[in-house]
Amino acid sequence: MIPVDTLPDQHNNSLKFPTNPHSQNLTWKGSLDSISFQESAIKNKLITLDKLCYILKIGDKIGVTNEGYLCPPENNTTVQTELLTFIPPINLQQLGDSNFLAAHGVKYAYVTGAMAGGIASEEMVIALGKAKILSSFGAGGLPPERLETAIKRIQSALPHGPYAFNLIHSPNDMAIERRAVNLYLKYQVRTVEASAFLDLTLNIVYYRVAGLSLNDANQIEIKNKVIAKVSRREVASKFLQPAPARILKELLEQGLITDLQAKLATKVPMADDITVEADSGGHTDNRPLVCLLPSIISLRNEIQEQFQYQQPIRIGVAGGIATPQSALAAFMMGAAYIMTGSINQSCIESGACDHTKKLLAQAEMADMIMAPAADMFEMGVKLQVLKRGTMFPMRAQKLYELYRNYNSIEEIPQAEREKLEKQIFRKTLAEVWEGTASYLSQKNPEKLGKAVNNPKLKMALIFRWYLGLSSRWSSSGEKGREVDYQIWCGPAMGSFNDWVRGSYLAEPHNRRVVDVAHHIMTGAAFLYRIQSLKIQGMQIPDNYSQYCPDYSQLLEM
Repeated sequence: MIPVDTLPDQHNNSLKFPTNPHSQNLTWKGSLDSISFQESAIKNKLITLDKLCYILKIGDKIGVTNEGYLCPPENNTTVQTELLTFIPPINLQQLGDSNFLAAHGVKYAYVTGAMAGGIASEEMVIALGKAKILSSFGAGGLPPERLETAIKRIQSALPHGPYAFNLIHSPNDMAIERRAVNLYLKYQVRTVEASAFLDLTLNIVYYRVAGLSLNDANQIEIKNKVIAKVSRREVASKFLQPAPARILKELLEQGLITDLQAKLATKVPMADDITVEADSGGHTDNRPLVCLLPSIISLRNEIQEQFQYQQPIRIGVAGGIATPQSALAAFMMGAAYIMTGSINQSCIESGACDHTKKLLAQAEMADMIMAPAADMFEMGVKLQVLKRGTMFPMRAQKLYELYRNYNSIEEIPQAEREKLEKQIFRKTLAEVWEGTASYLSQKNPEKLGKAVNNPKLKMALIFRWYLGLSSRWSSSGEKGREVDYQIWCGPAMGSFNDWVRGSYLAEPHNRRVVDVAHHIMTGAAFLYRIQSLKIQGMQIPDNYSQYCPDYSQLLEM
C-alpha cells in the first residue's frame, strides 16, 4: 500500500480540476495501489472503455483508476482520497442510433460506402460483413455478368449478411439501372445504397416497392431497404417522402407491382436511411458537413411530423469522416451512423492497384481537385479526384474545354488533335472511335445510331473513352498509364494519413478495413470520455486527447 505522504513527486501529469468538484456527496473506496499518476498510465485507464473511470485527488495530486467503488461518505472518518468526478463505461454500440444497429444487424453505427468499378470489392464487403459491419459493394460501372458474380460470391460468404449493393443513378442510360435492379430482386439483395440520384426514377421505386408486404400482424413489412446518399435538400426530400403516385401508376400498368404494394407504398418513405454526403471523393457537391447535416435533420423532422412514420428515417453522414475526431463530431451533431469512403480505397481489400494505394497513402488534404466525370461528361458534372502523382485532372479538363468550344472532332485545330493523339489517347482519334463504336454496337446500339448523325455526341463519346478507361487503369494497375490514373478521393484521405502517421497503419500493406473501422470507433469513444471530463471542468492537456492506432489493441477485441 502506498502511503499518501510518500506519493512520488515526479508524476507531474498536468491535470487540474476546479476547487468545487461535483461529487462531494460520494466517496471512493479502494486500493491506493490501483491509482495511476503517470501520464501514460492515466491514458491507459481512460482508454479502458468497458470500465468506470474515477478521477481522484490525493493531497495535491490528481490520479485515475478503474478500480474501487463509490459509497456515501461516512461520518467521523478521515478520507485520504477526494473524489473529483467519474465517467461511466462506454461501449462502441452506444455511438450512433441503436435502431440502425438493429435494422441492419450490425455491431457498429459505421458503414463503408460504395466505390464504383468494384473498388469497394467483394473482399472488402466480406471482411467487414464477417465482423458485423455493413459495407456496400461498388457496383457502379460494372457489366451485369460481373455484378451477378459479385452477388453470388458475397451471398455465399455472408448468407445472413450484413452487406449492401450500390445502385448508382445512370441518367444517360436508364437500362443500366434496370439491369442492376432486376439482379437485386432476382437474388433478394435486401439492402441497396442509392447514390448520385438527382430525382427518383422508376427503377429505384420499383426496387423499394417490390419488397413491401403485410406480415401476420397486419403491419407493413419493408424487405428491400434503401440507404440514399444525398447532398441536397431537394433530393433528400424525395427520399424522405413516399413514392410518387405517377411512378406507382406506371409500375402498376407495367405489372411490376401489385395493387396492395402500391397502397402500402403511400405509407412508407422511399428510404430507411439518408446518408448526408459532404465533401467526399468522386461525385460530390463539396458541401460543408457542419451546415449540411443540421439542415437535412431539420428537413427529416418536418417530414416526419407530416407523415408520422412508425420508424423515423435515420440520418447518417459521409464525406470527410476519416479520424476519431471527425467521427465523434458527426455523432455529437446527431448522426445516426457514419460512412467512410476514400480511406478504404487505400486498404488491402480494396479493388485499387498497389500503385494507387501507395499514392493514396502519401496524399495530403490539399492534394484533391475537381475533374470532369465520365458518366455525366456532357452535363458538365465533376467529381473529386487525387491530383498528386497523376495528370488525369488536367487532361480531363482539357477534353471538356474542347468539347465546349467545338461542335465536332473535325472542328478542333489539327495541332490540338495531334496533341490529343500523342499525349492523351496514345492512338489516333479514328482508332478510338472504332473501338468505341464496336463497344456500343454490342452494348448500346441506339446510342451508336444517334452518334453517327450527331458530331457533338460522337466527340463526347470519343472523349469519354479516356475518362472511362482511366478509372479502370487505376484499378487494374495498367502499366505505362500511371500518369493517367483517375483516382476518386476526398480530403478525408489526407486527414487519415495525418492521423495514422507513425503508427502501423501508415503503410498501405498494413491497412485492413476492419482495423480502420475499429480504431476510428474506439478513438471516438475514447475522445468522448476526454470531452466529458473537459465539460465537467477538468483541465486536460492536448496530449491526452491523441488516440494513436496500436496493433496490440486489436488483440483485445
